[in-house]
Amino acid sequence: MNPKVDFYFAKAKQWQDELMKLRTIILGCGLTEELKWGVPTYTLDGKNVLLIHTFKTYCAILFFKGAILPDRSRVLVEQTKNVQASRHLRFTSLEQIIEMTPIIQATIQEAIDVEKAGLKVELKKTKDFTVPIEFQTKLDDFPALRTAFEALTPGRQRAYLLYFNAAKQSKTRTDRVEKWTPHILNGKGLDD
Repeated sequence: MNPKVDFYFAKAKQWQDELMKLRTIILGCGLTEELKWGVPTYTLDGKNVLLIHTFKTYCAILFFKGAILPDRSRVLVEQTKNVQASRHLRFTSLEQIIEMTPIIQATIQEAIDVEKAGLKVELKKTKDFTVPIEFQTKLDDFPALRTAFEALTPGRQRAYLLYFNAAKQSKTRTDRVEKWTPHILNGKGLDD
């Protein structure tokens, strides 16, 4: 147990018993406990394998390379359709964690094996994301915008494409493209 991580478990108002049980199970699998992003993160030879975190209705183990785990027990959950690599193993009670301990351990071992093998999640490239017609029209009509968009980092490009595509109506997509065009021209991402 890493004393730097103790505060996370001590401050938990909800899920405290569940978090402590998960911590014990994970540490029993031989991973190193660290504090990253303000949450308990477990590594193997300095590489992130999984972390523990909480939500209102559940606590979870997030497997960084969950998308390529065999998931023989079919327990891993994709957080959203846009998450490419990680997967959750969710819990709503201490009893559920106790009952699932063998599955949790097996899934952690799968994650360790994936890390030891050096496997990587094949991430989609920016070109694989759909460009909404409203944005494509703007790019075609405004070469400076195309140049500015192509100069953005791949992550910023993907964030814009996901944001524009999330709108259900064409008018909303058009409004979003218009609103964010100045940011793109200034080389900024959605969160800059």
